Amino acid sequence: MSTLKFAVNSADHHRGNVNATITLVEYGDFQCPYCRRAHGLVDLLLTEKGQELHFVFRNFPLREIHPLAFSAAAAAEAAGKQDKFWEMYDRLYENQPKITSRFLLSLAEEIGLDLQQFDGDSMSEEIRLKIESDFNGGIRSGVNGTPTFFLNGVRVSSYDETYDSLLNVFLAESELQRQ
Repeated sequence: MSTLKFAVNSADHHRGNVNATITLVEYGDFQCPYCRRAHGLVDLLLTEKGQELHFVFRNFPLREIHPLAFSAAAAAEAAGKQDKFWEMYDRLYENQPKITSRFLLSLAEEIGLDLQQFDGDSMSEEIRLKIESDFNGGIRSGVNGTPTFFLNGVRVSSYDETYDSLLNVFLAESELQRQ
């Protein structure tokens, strides 16, 4: 059983209740069709259990099979520098088939980013290092594909691309928390 090697921290992107006793960490790739499907499932889980759930997203761009995944991750991180990570995150998954370098810029414009800052940030060493840190943390935690989930630090092995599989691990952990 794999465990999360790097604890959730302030460099991570958080959604839901940061004080919740249950934390779901996803290692994802913005060009991965399985991650796109998981995006909708995680959103539903957050809608239903948001006060009880802390969700964290970490980048795991699989560059060999998704050539624009790193650029998309950089776009999301650059948007985050302007406090709009989650807006970019959502738009990247919602528009996944359209992702090109030019399209990333149009998304930045669409969500109201300072385009000059976005361009500079997306190419910065700081963002490259953040993405590489996420990726390396995933490797050290046993991630070898996307999406990979960890619930309270333990890899979710029962995720089968269904909402029920995410809900069931959440409910099982929630029950453990009550005992």
